[in-house]
Parts: sequence; structure tokens; C-alpha cells
Amino acid sequence: MTQPTPIRREPDNGLPLIDLSGLDLLAHAISAAGRGWHVFPLRPGDKRPALHGESRCTRTGTCANGHAKWEERATTDPDRITSAWTAGTFNIGIATGPSGLVVVDLDMPKPTDPKGTPDGATSLQALCERAGQAIPTTYRVRTASGGHHLYFTAPTGARLGNTAGTLAPLIDTRAWGGYVVAPGSTTAAGAYAVVDPASPVEIPGWLLALLQPVRSTPPKSSLAPAISGTRAAKAALERECDVVRAAPERKGNDTLNRCAFKVGRFVAWGDLARQEVEEAFQGAGEDRGLTAAECRATIRSALDSSLRTARTRDAA
Repeated sequence: MTQPTPIRREPDNGLPLIDLSGLDLLAHAISAAGRGWHVFPLRPGDKRPALHGESRCTRTGTCANGHAKWEERATTDPDRITSAWTAGTFNIGIATGPSGLVVVDLDMPKPTDPKGTPDGATSLQALCERAGQAIPTTYRVRTASGGHHLYFTAPTGARLGNTAGTLAPLIDTRAWGGYVVAPGSTTAAGAYAVVDPASPVEIPGWLLALLQPVRSTPPKSSLAPAISGTRAAKAALERECDVVRAAPERKGNDTLNRCAFKVGRFVAWGDLARQEVEEAFQGAGEDRGLTAAECRATIRSALDSSLRTARTRDAA
């Protein structure tokens, strides 16, 4: 497929911007796949996946062996990509885990945030200064909101999950279990465009260390006997996350609160790690369109309440 030569111009913020407006969404998806990044369609003008849910799955094609979710269906196959993007003007999602990526999301303050709240880019600069490190030069995308995505490659053998505010406020990361909206996509807020086309570099060691989960011995719980409920717990977590993603308009936060509270009992019983539950609901809530900060606050409140009131396994 012939692609026009990108035209460079200077945006208002002074950062060099690669103008790819001459390329269509299919070309962008093919280009991303050519880098080895696994892509899947998002709803036109939206950030949510444009894929069927489990209740409507025909168990054919890529779902022949069971319903496949967006991370499993993301692909680098040009034939599958062409088939999908010639069927509609879909935005493009990049499944970060299968793509071997860790993307640092530098968000912008929301109108509801306190006045003077620093944006994610400012927080990253402060984080780098404290660590005595320079801001890494890597592939960078300006998001529709005016924030930035910094693309890094994951170290061999590392399997990082998503984080929300772990590095600093308004800094999230996407790896396994997460995705980002790719350049060329547009939403009502604006377009996603390449700011720095440099090849992604491996995530710096000092930054990787901050993202590694802290391993600690879970406290003994008097609520539950030492029996295995992991399979049922994981199934419940997946089911409730699907409920959050399918929540009706303006009911997302209430649904997230209710579903997280229900799963909290499995955390109390020791069947699920709290971090695992928080990350799963964080992704589901953001998939539904809730803000990262809104998700964090709701999930923590729901789990805290659930842990305080959880009954023993026998009494449940």
C-alpha cells in the first residue's frame, strides 16, 4: 500500500509533530502491525473496543475454541487487519502486552481536579529529577486530551501489568491486560498523533524498578480456612469486570462500585490478591469510559468497605 510522505510541522506547544493526516486508518493499523504491535478495532471516534461480547459470541473464527477477548484477538496479520478496517472507520487499539510494550500515559488534569494540579508530563519531569535521570527519548504520541504516551519495550522475561498513579498522580502505565489508542485515531476531544517517531527504547531500569510489584507475605486472615477457591474467584472477577464494561450510560461508577464490592470477599478470603483485583477493575472501568482517577477512588472505597464487612467463607 503506497503511503504519502509524512509532513512535519510545528504545533502550538513547540514539539515537532508528524502530520499523518494523509494516511487512512487502515494504513495506520498496517503501519503499527509492521512494528510488531498487535492491533484491534476500537469503536469509531471512541476508545472502547469494537468487538462482540461473550454473550453474542458465535464461537467461530478466532473464537472457535472459546470466546476470545480483545487482548487475544489483537493481531499483526495484515489480511485480518485489512478485513477489519475495510468494514468500517474504526479507531485503532494497540494491545501493549502481546506487543512487548510498556506505555507510560502522561495524562492532563480534569476540570474537577484541584486548581494547580500538575499534569503527567510535569510529574514525570519531577520524578526524573529526583532519580537523577533524564527524561527518556523514545516513541511518543500526543493524545486527544493533550497528554502524551511514551512507548517503551519491555525487558525480556518481564511481564508487567497496568498501573494507575503508581509512579505519580496522572501517570498510568499500560502493559499486559492493557491497551492504548494508536496514532491516526480520533475522538471528540481530538486526534492521536506522533510527536517523536524514534524507535521505542527499552524501559529504563530505574523506571522498571518503580513498576515492579512489591512482594510481601500476605497477612493471615481469620476469615477463611486454607482452601482453594482461586478458579471460582477468577471467574467471578472476570464476570464482574464484563458487567462494568457493559454498564449503561451514566451508571458506570455505580456499577464499578457494586461489582468491586462483590469481588472483595475473595480478597478477604485470600483467593485473590488485592492488587490483581484493583488492576482488573481499573482496566474495566477505563474501558467503560471512566477516568483513571475516578476508577482508583471507587475501587479502593468499594474494596475497603467489602473487606470490613466480609463474612467468613462458611457463612457466605
